[in-house]
Order: sequence, then C-alpha cells, then structure tokens
Amino acid sequence: MAQRSNHYEMAFEAYLRGNRAPYVSVDEKRRSLLREASLKSMDFIVYSNRPHNLFVDVKGRRFPSGGKSNRHKWENWATEDNLDILLQWELVFGAGFRAVLVFAYHVIDLRCLDEFERCFRHRNRVYAFYGLWADQYRAEMRTRSRGWETVTLPGGTFRRLRAPIEEFL
Repeated sequence: MAQRSNHYEMAFEAYLRGNRAPYVSVDEKRRSLLREASLKSMDFIVYSNRPHNLFVDVKGRRFPSGGKSNRHKWENWATEDNLDILLQWELVFGAGFRAVLVFAYHVIDLRCLDEFERCFRHRNRVYAFYGLWADQYRAEMRTRSRGWETVTLPGGTFRRLRAPIEEFL
C-alpha cells in the first residue's frame, strides 16, 4: 500500500478494500520508465470481474464547489496530460486493461445527498465515486483553460457518460 495524503485517494482505497476489490495501490513517488521516458503513474490498478482490468486516476472534487453564490455541482476537469498518460498505459498493457477516470466527490453539503445513487462514508466525510472511460472523456472533452492545460466535459455530457463506480468493478 502506497503512502497517501490525499483524502480522496484514501477514501477510494478504503472503498476498494471494503468491497474486496483486488487492487494495487501505485506509489506516486516513483515514475515508471517507458522507452527511456518517465511516465506518470496512475493511482490504482484494479482487477475487475468485468471484461477489463482498470487503470484508475482519481480526481477529487468538492460537491458542490464554489462559494454560496457560485455553486458548481459536477466539476469534472482533468489535465490533457493525465488523459494522454492513462491512454499510453492502455497501449503498454494491452487489451485486458482500460483507463478510467474516477471522480471522487466529497459531499460537503449533505442536503445534496439525493443527487447520488450511492455514497460512501470514510473518516467522517461522505463521498460519491463515478467512473468515466478515459477514451470516451477524450472524445467529448472541451478546453477549460489553455494556460493550465485543463479540459472538461459539458454537464449533460458528463452525466450521460459517467456511471457509479460499481459498474466498472
């Protein structure tokens, strides 16, 4: 088990353990070498009963985000680099693996709980986990910030493509 300080990743790992999903927690401090290039690691490799094992990159988001007057609910941004790297890992490992972005929402306003199919409690916090295939995200993404090299999906597209994480395991 890798040392983790990110509460979103710790909650997701606790979720995997609680559901007895076999996984490998990837040590973020060590980069892998691939063809003489350093390649960022995913957060987890999860072995699934479904057709594909998973390369998981956890994206922690607050729900809702923003201040009281500017409340965004389904923040789903990522960096282009994260997507490129996840998809490169798919090529390295082959057909039995598929990259998934896991959006781990920390529900900070409990009045919003009815917006989630399932929630998970960990260390006095409530989370909801949604997965989205990295290749589908890439096909639908829009630029969010050129300077930060971030991308996002429109809210309706995200809601159409995402699924509770149970559907990936």
